[in-house]
Amino acid sequence: MSDLALSFHVALELIIGLDADLVEIVLLSLRITLTALLIAVIVGLPLGAVIGVFRFPGRAAVTVLFNALMGLPPVVVGLLVYLLLSRAGPLGDYGILYTPTAMVVAQSILVIPIITALTRQTIADLHVEYQEQLQSLGAGPLRMVPTLLWDGRFSLLTAVLAGFGRASAEVGAVIIVGGNINHATRVMTTTIALETSKGNLALALGLGLVLIGIVVAINGLVLLTRFVAARVEG
Repeated sequence: MSDLALSFHVALELIIGLDADLVEIVLLSLRITLTALLIAVIVGLPLGAVIGVFRFPGRAAVTVLFNALMGLPPVVVGLLVYLLLSRAGPLGDYGILYTPTAMVVAQSILVIPIITALTRQTIADLHVEYQEQLQSLGAGPLRMVPTLLWDGRFSLLTAVLAGFGRASAEVGAVIIVGGNINHATRVMTTTIALETSKGNLALALGLGLVLIGIVVAINGLVLLTRFVAARVEG
């Protein structure tokens, strides 16, 4: 059996046997990623909708800014968060550097611009389509925001999925602010990078398979939700 085949075999054994280290890493990864995603959704959806509906001076510049922030380099975000949370930083007294909380902060900063920018585009398109109808019903811009968010809820799932993909695949920022500490801040992506460099391909492959499985499962669930909703509404 080749080294690659043996590594796959051992990786599957780790997954099927629910290896304790693997399960711990996966659960921590999901907790951090989903918490960051929830924060990004709470901030990004209404913020993107407001930018998409309201007309104000500098709106075009704000739109360009959020579109540009979608490509934020993760290591730069990690460095900025590190400087904020380090002992010499303004938030150093809270002592959250090298903790899951710091990793959530970094991931949230990376994901918020993605969800905001994609939401703005979706809501802006819906606003153009339904503006006259909503105005005829007496709805002002502020009342349009929740209405358009609800109407575009299934399209906005794409924005949420994009945010989840960015957070779940993140390596650079979480290593800087989390430190990749065993049993504390070691998540799937950082463990894959570490174990690959050490030559421990079995654990790296196992975590890689789990990560791919989670992403596929969530995308499948979203697709199923949209299909069922379309059938019900149809």
